Amino acid sequence: MKRNYQKELDMLIADFVKKIETPSLVLHSCCAPCSSYALEYLSEYFHINVLYYNPNISSKEEYNLRLSEQKRLIEALPQKYPVALTEGEYDPQVFYQMSKGLEHCPERGERCLRCYRLRLEAAARLAKEQGADYFATTLTLSPLKSAEAINTIGEELAVKYGVTYLCTDFKKKNGYKHSIELSREYNLYRQNFCGCAYSRAQTTDKE
Repeated sequence: MKRNYQKELDMLIADFVKKIETPSLVLHSCCAPCSSYALEYLSEYFHINVLYYNPNISSKEEYNLRLSEQKRLIEALPQKYPVALTEGEYDPQVFYQMSKGLEHCPERGERCLRCYRLRLEAAARLAKEQGADYFATTLTLSPLKSAEAINTIGEELAVKYGVTYLCTDFKKKNGYKHSIELSREYNLYRQNFCGCAYSRAQTTDKE
C-alpha cells in the first residue's frame, strides 16, 4: 500500500502539541520558493535550521542569487519559532564527480536520485552534529520529484546517522500552489530548472 506521508506528518505534529519541548529540525532547502510553504508550515511546530547546501547549482551567480533569496525569505516570513540558516560549502566539483557517467540520464533518473542523496546526507550529518531531533528536505514540494523516492533515501540515511528523518510530501494540502502564492507575495526569484547544468540544458532544449 502506498504511504500517505502527509497523514503521517499530521499525526506526528498532533503528538507534538501534547509535549512541552519543541523539537528541532534541520531542513535542507534547494531554494526560497520551495522552502516558503515548508517554513510557513513547519515553523509553527519546530525550531528550524535551514541548510542551504546545493553544489548541483551550475554557476556561482545562480547559487548566490538563490542564497540571497533564501536569506531574504527567512527574514521576512512570520515565524512562531525563529528560523536559523546554515550555508553549506559550494563546490560544484562534488556534484560533477558524483554524476560522472550519468550526464545523459533523464530528469528523475539515477543522477537525480544521487543528487537527492548527496544533499540529504549533508542534512543528516548536520542534524547529527547539532543533536537535532529530525532532518528533512524541501525537495518533496516539486510536482516533478517523487516524494516516495526522496523519503526512501531519507529513511536510509536516518539509519546510517542515527537521526530521525521527517517524511514529507509538501505537494499535499495544495502546498505547491501555496508556494507559488508566497513567491508572488514576497516577490521571490523562481528559477525554471533545478540548478544543475544538465537540467538547464534540457530546459533550454525545450524552449
